[in-house]
Amino acid sequence: MSMETTLIIVKPDGVQRGLVGRIVTRFEEKGLVLSGMKFMQIPKELAETHYAPHKERKFYPGLVRFMTSSPVVVLALRGINAIAICRKMMGATFGSNAEPGTIRGDFGVSNSFNLIHGSDSPEAAAKELELFFK
Repeated sequence: MSMETTLIIVKPDGVQRGLVGRIVTRFEEKGLVLSGMKFMQIPKELAETHYAPHKERKFYPGLVRFMTSSPVVVLALRGINAIAICRKMMGATFGSNAEPGTIRGDFGVSNSFNLIHGSDSPEAAAKELELFFK
């Protein structure tokens, strides 16, 4: 078990639906520590860099457009095994497939708008945190 810090982004659909407080509360109630938080509009260049691993995928242009369409809330969460815990709490990528009790399972039904992003590895977390928290 190791202490980790991970990046979470409440995406535009989560912010627009007023779910930020409920999502942050879930992570805090789980025992994760909020070590950074900001409300921001992601610039196109930052979204392109953040999602660069998906650049060749068909959905990439739409994803960049969506993530820059309105404000998001970016979180740095710290705790033992924070990355795996957050990923489990988020649920399956598509809300229609996510288990009840997960963030996407409880709040999402769309396969296009999935409310939340979370780092998927320690390497990704380090890179993503540096992008969003200089």
